[in-house]
Amino acid sequence: MFTGLIEEVGQVTAVSGSANGAEITIASRLVLDDLAIGDSIAVNGVCLTVISYGQDSFTAQAVAETLYKSNLAHLQYGQRVNLERALLPTTRLGGHIVQGHVDCNGRILERIQRELGQELVIELPLQFTRFAAPTGSITVDGVSLTIATSHSNQVRVAVIPHTAAQTTLGELQIGATVNLEMDVLAKYTARLLETDGNTKTGNSADS
Repeated sequence: MFTGLIEEVGQVTAVSGSANGAEITIASRLVLDDLAIGDSIAVNGVCLTVISYGQDSFTAQAVAETLYKSNLAHLQYGQRVNLERALLPTTRLGGHIVQGHVDCNGRILERIQRELGQELVIELPLQFTRFAAPTGSITVDGVSLTIATSHSNQVRVAVIPHTAAQTTLGELQIGATVNLEMDVLAKYTARLLETDGNTKTGNSADS
């Protein structure tokens, strides 16, 4: 589990892969502290497993399904990525509950400069807009943000100067592809409504 509060921006130093997945090496500093093989790290909001690490970098593995559903398939040498280690029980939950399971890709349509930061207009697949509620939460490339407005297949999110400076969001260009994770509470609520709250399985006593 994660919070969507980025700890560090790392830099891709190597990508090797095949049809079954890829290994991604990322230069970093802060997230290497107390790191162990098998740990989870969110890279642009995607939960990956650390398979090796050194003094100034770590390598994580992404399976084919992860590459298909996220922008990690397009990572290149030198590209900067948002990093967050898994949540500790003692950590303040300053963002929102983030699983690191990307739901879909979005596309940056517009960047609007405001007096106190900027707003991003993001296009997303229409079927996911039902999870996007004004003042609700959304994760964009691993960053926990609040939805200002939601209309048709677009959402508008506010990015304060601190967030723009400490993450890759300040570098995004119009047309850029971003990883989106919708609020897990909204997804579970929608699922319960779809099934009318009927969660009985073959293992239940009255099946």
